[in-house]
Amino acid sequence: MSSDDELAERLRAGDETALREVYDRHGAAVLYLAQRLLGNRADAEDVTQVTFVAAWTGRDGFDPQRGTILGWLLGIARRKTVDRIRAAARDQRTTETVQAQQPPAAAPDEETPEHVVDRLVVADEMKRLPEEQRRTLELAFFDDLSHPQIAAVTGLPLGTVKSHIRRGMANLRRRWEVDGATSGSRSTGPSRAL
Repeated sequence: MSSDDELAERLRAGDETALREVYDRHGAAVLYLAQRLLGNRADAEDVTQVTFVAAWTGRDGFDPQRGTILGWLLGIARRKTVDRIRAAARDQRTTETVQAQQPPAAAPDEETPEHVVDRLVVADEMKRLPEEQRRTLELAFFDDLSHPQIAAVTGLPLGTVKSHIRRGMANLRRRWEVDGATSGSRSTGPSRAL
């Protein structure tokens, strides 16, 4: 039986039987990771297949000096899983948008200036957040990922993901209350201290 290093060398040389051996040896680990992240065996099987196709087509990118072949495969699987999660979230949002659309005759009036200002304030404050806080908030609210999914995507510990989201939301809330108090359009009462 070949070692992982020998398998990697054969794979990089274009030996198709090496791909089969790599799959036999590490396919279960890739499937396990994908299923843990997706929670769906059929999707996990698809991601596993896509992972090994990507490994074959990108075999020149494997560098044994940077890590093991299993680590490389799991990195590919994680990226392919994230792609699958994002695609599913986009599909869901598109479906909801299409279902929510009304005929043009019944379309609501244009957005109020207050809503436009609110959206601009949030976008501006998001730019001011530290990179990791902004990324976790974007993944949570724009990509609709759960905390464990964000941890998987970013490689951050789950507790750190939760802390980033909590601190990011607190920063946004503070800005919102300050801005709302000054403009009078967002605050319905006195501002609370956090």
